[in-house]
Amino acid sequence: MAIVKDHMRLNAITAEEDKRGRLFIDPGNYSLSNLSGVRLLRCGVDTVRQLYRGMIRPQIMALFDNPGVLVEFAGQRWHAGRVGRDSGYQYKLQNADLGIILLVKNFNAKLDNIGPHLKIEVSPHAIDSLSPERLQARLDFYAAQVLTHVELNQCAVHLALDLQGWTPPADLVARMHCKARTHRDITGINEINWATKSSTYGRGETSMFGSASGVQLCIYNKTEQARATDKLDYWESVWRRRDSFDETDPDNYDPAQDVWRVELRYHHSIIQQFASGSVDLHTGQIIDTSSFEGFAAHLDGLWRYGLRQFKLLIRPGYYAPIWTLIRDDVRVDLPVDSLLDDTEYKRYYKTSRGFSGKNVELFLGNFVSLLARERVGARRAFHTLKDWDCWPVIRDHYAAKGMDEDALYKHIKGILEERHIRWGRAV
Repeated sequence: MAIVKDHMRLNAITAEEDKRGRLFIDPGNYSLSNLSGVRLLRCGVDTVRQLYRGMIRPQIMALFDNPGVLVEFAGQRWHAGRVGRDSGYQYKLQNADLGIILLVKNFNAKLDNIGPHLKIEVSPHAIDSLSPERLQARLDFYAAQVLTHVELNQCAVHLALDLQGWTPPADLVARMHCKARTHRDITGINEINWATKSSTYGRGETSMFGSASGVQLCIYNKTEQARATDKLDYWESVWRRRDSFDETDPDNYDPAQDVWRVELRYHHSIIQQFASGSVDLHTGQIIDTSSFEGFAAHLDGLWRYGLRQFKLLIRPGYYAPIWTLIRDDVRVDLPVDSLLDDTEYKRYYKTSRGFSGKNVELFLGNFVSLLARERVGARRAFHTLKDWDCWPVIRDHYAAKGMDEDALYKHIKGILEERHIRWGRAV
């Protein structure tokens, strides 16, 4: 893999080399980029998804007897209802005032068995108002009200940087580099799918790179998004309240200028890979990522990793200065001591290279035959497969054969259709 280099950073006043300087010089052609006008408002945790395993308490299911009504749960009022199959769960308890949603009863696990039956999603204002320790205690409390035999089952996070004084370039997609597998355009969306898919919506106000089941980068106009969802007042209060990363200008939000957001979204399976591959430099122990509280001190490392996975280049071989700035100068705003300098961050991948890929293909054929027998549709079959612990091995095997997730879904759909037509109800 080709090495990508940073520009030299200089102090904008003295022109001396400065690792925090805002004047960037290209060592190849000596062109200058002055980022003194960029204002880094805040980098915070935008979403927490805490997963739990356990057995659902019998009385909990009674809360969903009449979907759409308010119910009493854990001493508070909640809106109970059903959720779509795409979420992986069947029911939800939501309290927007608390900023908490509980997703209950995993589609792919039996009700009376211990399984991954709970996911708690936390909104920005709840994360902002509680320390990681206090937030974790609250989540664990709710989990104990829903489940018996409770176990932490990994977490997922979204990290979001808000900034002013910079707008994405018109050729953002062309300049954003990551591992490529497929490329396609979708009319009306101008979407390009990579290993990592990318898409640009509307008038270029939102760009997305990556898969929701992996690491996803989103760059969008946060002012427009907050205005559309009637949350601009809240976010302006956050931007005004937070000290910025510019030590000489702690109150630098300009309400007359749009705020752009750079957001990294991590699926819980990626967090698990960090847990398996990252170690404490002093003890040699692997890091703990099972809870948000335990993982909070490692989020600076997660931020930097993401900006090395997705590389915004100014020209071949060189990072765009803005990418160097937000990678090196940004810290995630949490009341914990960062372990960035005490940890070696790596992802540990399990691949199918240790055994014959024929095992994967034999499994998939038998898997589809069983689903055809039960008259399960392709959509549900694919979601069931992606929820399985061995999904990364299957995905990587077919990716090595040039088949991305969309193509694999169509492959499964085709086999199911063939089974139904050839064998009918005899399967």
